[in-house]
Amino acid sequence: MDLQNIQEIPITQLIPQRPPFVMVDKVISFNITDAATVLRISEDNLFCDGKVFSSSGIIENMAQSCAARMGCLNLMKGDTVKIGFIGDIRNCDILRHPLAGETLTTHVHIIEDVFHLTLADVTVKVADETVASARMKIALMDTEASDDTQQPLA
Repeated sequence: MDLQNIQEIPITQLIPQRPPFVMVDKVISFNITDAATVLRISEDNLFCDGKVFSSSGIIENMAQSCAARMGCLNLMKGDTVKIGFIGDIRNCDILRHPLAGETLTTHVHIIEDVFHLTLADVTVKVADETVASARMKIALMDTEASDDTQQPLA
């Protein structure tokens, strides 16, 4: 598949999550080792407490940004979206909590991609300000995402 117009691909074609649990609006750049996503934080976001985006929301945004990168790879190969989970988080540094109305740009840089494990450095910015960073290990299952598996937990 041609990923020339990556920004036009609906995010739900790239990640297994479904609203209201989607913490990425779109992929803005992608290659084999790097990807970037954006999320405009709305006041009604599940992870907003008042107008403040929580630490859990930031971490979920990081994980879904990693998933979106993998979704791009899968689309490129003609494969389907797979279920994944966070295997490990190290050096997580949340410098400040973004506010509703701000836009996060999340950069994923792949350190290692071995079998079904991906090690990535992830940085979250608001404009030019870094607000969070972490090293994440993401484990990918062979399980294809489906309507049953793509629903948020109630």
